[in-house]
Amino acid sequence: MTLGFGHVGRVSVLVAVASALWAAGETAAESPEGDNAEVQRLADEDQEDRRAGPNIDWSVVKPRDDARLERIKELYKEGALRTGRDWLNAALILQHSNEADDYLLAHEMCVAALALGESRAKWLAAASEDRFLMAIGRKQRFGTQYVAADQTGAFRLADTDDDVSDELRKALGAPPLADAKARADQLK
Repeated sequence: MTLGFGHVGRVSVLVAVASALWAAGETAAESPEGDNAEVQRLADEDQEDRRAGPNIDWSVVKPRDDARLERIKELYKEGALRTGRDWLNAALILQHSNEADDYLLAHEMCVAALALGESRAKWLAAASEDRFLMAIGRKQRFGTQYVAADQTGAFRLADTDDDVSDELRKALGAPPLADAKARADQLK
């Protein structure tokens, strides 16, 4: 995403891919008692807006994303995030921002989710850190983000720190670096 944070057109497929990777095999189960139903609804709407994959109509989805971001920040400030699932769902919405500070907060929310036993937050913790690092002009660490390649419609793995071990990537639910690089060929 170094090719245009804030430019929705270039980010559209990347956001869809990241959301699909995070949600692969996950469905919204009935919220356990104590989860914030509004946060769950916002996360469900966020994911529903991304089901069109590369055919997302950003003129429709972007205003919805902005409204969800604003509401999640309000709920966060009100202390309405209580469970690991709440923290994970809030992080999912925040990482669809275009702001470095939102990516950092999403990462911190993933850490909170993990601390409360929500193991599904591992991959999003890696992805939100990668987005944050890229937003501040640094290489990603976990290989979760792809950027537009020179050819129209093609993607490549964004510059990635080679010093991060595949074991650490695996611990956070990210693929080995070689697999992440190979995946770019599938993103057309």
